[in-house]
Amino acid sequence: MVTDRKGAAAGERLFNFSPGPAVLPLEVLEEIRRDMLCLPGVGSSILEISHRSPAFDEILAETRRGIGGLLGVPDTHEIVFLQGGANLQFSMIPMNLLRGQSQPADFIVTGTWGAGAAKQAALEGSVAVSWDGKSCNYARLPEPGEMAASPQAAYVHLTSNETIQGVQWKQMPQTGDAPLVCDASSDFLSRPVDVSKMGLLYACAQKNAGIAGVTVVVIRKDLLQRSAASLPAMLSYKVHAEKDSRANTPPVFAIYVLSLVCRWIRDTYGDLDNLAAHNAAKAALLYESLDTSEGFYTGHAATACRSDMNVTFRLPSEELEKAFVAEAADEGLVDLQGHRSVGGIRASVYNAMPLAGVEKLRDFMTAFRQSHRSATGPSGTAGGNA
Repeated sequence: MVTDRKGAAAGERLFNFSPGPAVLPLEVLEEIRRDMLCLPGVGSSILEISHRSPAFDEILAETRRGIGGLLGVPDTHEIVFLQGGANLQFSMIPMNLLRGQSQPADFIVTGTWGAGAAKQAALEGSVAVSWDGKSCNYARLPEPGEMAASPQAAYVHLTSNETIQGVQWKQMPQTGDAPLVCDASSDFLSRPVDVSKMGLLYACAQKNAGIAGVTVVVIRKDLLQRSAASLPAMLSYKVHAEKDSRANTPPVFAIYVLSLVCRWIRDTYGDLDNLAAHNAAKAALLYESLDTSEGFYTGHAATACRSDMNVTFRLPSEELEKAFVAEAADEGLVDLQGHRSVGGIRASVYNAMPLAGVEKLRDFMTAFRQSHRSATGPSGTAGGNA
């Protein structure tokens, strides 16, 4: 039995701020547990049923209806379920959409994941970077006049929310005739987006929409014709669309959980507008704590670009950051350490993070600052005791 976290040995659920795999709605977990041994009307566990059974036919259809209804996916687009996470899409997208094209793919690089996508695309074809936020440490998004994306580009790629740096697009840029390709992995189904204006939207599920194992691709149907016949079947969007996401055995359980999350969103919030307002209110509680801390907490992202999903910040010293993570864990607030590449603190407040968890973290932040005030100078910078 794991007993290294306060409350865990007694079966108490902690407030999990992990960036992914992330917290799931309690109602969804309870439904999974209830149906784990035997899916109602089926006679077998969801872990045992065939991916070509009538039961899974309905699960697959329900999941498509759930995503399509929440996002307003038009008939011009296809919803495909794949595996391999967003990292595989970094390669699969250029294989399908860039191979054989006369124009380069254009990348708007706003953080670590966008940079990784551009790097992989360059292995397949020509890449142009219309804006790169590396010089500002990926603390902001480009101003409209700073981007020079070509309307003739094979496609324009961006990351809607950078989990590591905590910056998020509030409105998508105009890309003219160039198809917009959006990595929405960390804010998928957390807010409304106009899918009709996108060539391709992709997202791994394990942050807002379910568990690791399934990746959703929403692709404009005309773009399926770019998938060359020379591509291996398992790397072709066209093949996966034609095979109804069953070119091989799909991640049955992960798709099932995704369907439950879609239903939970609809039953709990009605639509993504209401959910987005709830998510923004949660994040605002933490940003207020940063802004009123007199410099003790320093947010990474520029105010206008702050993510509603991943609140990233620093303390006056690494020693205080380590103490913050340790003391928070003692209070049942876990997985708050920043990404290993940048350090600091990161609170991921995805769809299923309850308001009570965010309020408890806010209160802890206030108490921690008060108890460690002697370790900082008057302005909140590290003092002699840090």
